[in-house]
Amino acid sequence: MQSAADSGAIAAATDYYLEAKDSALKVQAQSVIASYGFIDGANGVTVTVNRPPASGSHTATTGAVEVTVKQPQIGLLSSLWHSQTVIISARAVAMGTGGLGCVFALDRTAAKAVDLQGTAQVNLNGCSLIDDSNNNVSLNVGGSATLSALSVSTSGGVSGAASITATDGITTGQPPLSDPYAGTSIPSFSGCARHNFSAKTVVTIDPGVYCGGMTLNAGANVTLNPGIYYLDQGSLQVNGGASMTGSGVTLVFTSSNGHNYASATINGGATVDLSAPSSGPTAGMVMFGDPSMTAGTAFKFEGGASQTLQGAVYLPEAAVSFAGGANTTNGCTQLIADTINFVGNSNFAINCQGMGTKPLGSALAALVE
Repeated sequence: MQSAADSGAIAAATDYYLEAKDSALKVQAQSVIASYGFIDGANGVTVTVNRPPASGSHTATTGAVEVTVKQPQIGLLSSLWHSQTVIISARAVAMGTGGLGCVFALDRTAAKAVDLQGTAQVNLNGCSLIDDSNNNVSLNVGGSATLSALSVSTSGGVSGAASITATDGITTGQPPLSDPYAGTSIPSFSGCARHNFSAKTVVTIDPGVYCGGMTLNAGANVTLNPGIYYLDQGSLQVNGGASMTGSGVTLVFTSSNGHNYASATINGGATVDLSAPSSGPTAGMVMFGDPSMTAGTAFKFEGGASQTLQGAVYLPEAAVSFAGGANTTNGCTQLIADTINFVGNSNFAINCQGMGTKPLGSALAALVE
């Protein structure tokens, strides 16, 4: 019975971590517990689910889920004299931990799949770096660069470990982790809503297909209405002095003919503040790179502290150079790319509950009571 309660609590806590909704918690726990033979409402079994817990040391922890399983049973010896039943119960409390990764390099063999150079200070606030490369120097921290993270996990080796601060340590030689966004299906597109879009004034634009990309020059203040923006070939170019904002948007970098896949460059001095939709086919993804693009396609996100991307920046074939993000624990940014080069100060956090993102890493929930 205790194993059933433990498994039910982990399942419910995982569901809450991913969906941030209470509606399915009991169903999730009951389904798992039933696989152990304890079916709610049958043979006197009751399954109770509370978030937060009704008792114990986590009553004030909103992400904690308590599961209690009870069943009346007749004692084996006492049944010889009377039929009085006793209530057998088991209780467990679990919390969603998520896969706590926020930076993930997918290339399995590249040298310096994650590279920090110069004076770059990279802070992963409460989240981890994952590097799937098995190269002897899969992660490199050179110059006077520094890396601070919850943990660092790589399939290969590390150069510059003295410049890394990892609360839960650095592990090398690990099996590569799977990409949770692999196989994501993006709605099809056709035609062109705009050709070679360019802006240098205040303008609001709508979702659709932008053939030849987008260019925002100094003085542009572009607001994106919610939806999916397909950049069909060309590139997204946001120059210094330009601003791009939007909530509930996904930028898809693709090509309708299989050539000249769209890419992106955000230059220093630009202001970019984009957040992903929390539901729908692109839930959690603020940027999506077509997995058919050529490996090593260059993407440059170098907007500094005025560059805020809320959600997953998913560019599985891209060589990304990155410098940006506000130094806060309240953000939600995941960067997943083929290789990643940090060229300036960068800040990440994964306060992503309810954002629709997918956890990066292995553990989704853990027992706490």
